[in-house]
Amino acid sequence: MVHDQRSALSAHIASLLSAGQVVFTSEQAEQALGVGRGAFLDAAERLQRRKALIRPRQGFYVAVPPQFASWGAPPPPWYIDALMRHEQQPYYVGLLKAAELHGATHQAVMEFQIVTAKRMSKIKAGRNLIVFYYRKDIAAVESGIEDRKTDTGRMKISSPALTALDLLRYPQAAGGIDNVATVLTDLAEKIDPSQLAALSDAAERPVVQRLGHLLERLGHADRANPMHAALTARGATPWTELDRDETRDPDFTPAPLEHDDRWRVVVRRTPEVDE
Repeated sequence: MVHDQRSALSAHIASLLSAGQVVFTSEQAEQALGVGRGAFLDAAERLQRRKALIRPRQGFYVAVPPQFASWGAPPPPWYIDALMRHEQQPYYVGLLKAAELHGATHQAVMEFQIVTAKRMSKIKAGRNLIVFYYRKDIAAVESGIEDRKTDTGRMKISSPALTALDLLRYPQAAGGIDNVATVLTDLAEKIDPSQLAALSDAAERPVVQRLGHLLERLGHADRANPMHAALTARGATPWTELDRDETRDPDFTPAPLEHDDRWRVVVRRTPEVDE
């Protein structure tokens, strides 16, 4: 009986894959197979042990096509949109993964980085690691979220402008100030200056200051000028550190190398850009 249920679920998954679909919920499978929750869970658990199926979240399943058997899961773009709809949360692929998708590829990105309005634990899906970063005001940056076609549908991704702001908003997720500067060397040319200025109103002022300083340092003042005008319109701008890590220990804080009066940024070490 158990074997029959597993075979029925395997056949159901094969039919989904033949139709180009890799995701389903427990409710959908139970209805399609005419089985109860316990019978479905038993069959699904056996297929998970055979690495034919993964369960990234409660009640949400992803079939593993044969070509990705060695990876243990299909690529996250194949199912991330369906997963976030299952979670009923707004989201976008962001940070270093978005930069990579926009062509800034100095090094391989180890995490599939998602920005969402819900605090969510990371997901290990085969060889892939999906990591979530919290942002409560996703509606405020909606103009910087784009649709990107994938092999199985679509997913949401931050624009180059929103990606640049986020790299400074989540510096640890971005690998630190040196890596941010390196990524911006490739990303800057794709930034829409007017969109950057508009989106900057939803960012903390220190984030805007640091990004403006870096863009000018890298020779892209034209991308940053409208953002500077938007920053000035917000009122007085306090000084901020380019890299807060430099000042974490007062006993080892280096003396300033530069004070950028335009962006009111204190630079204690020149960012190193990988060629």
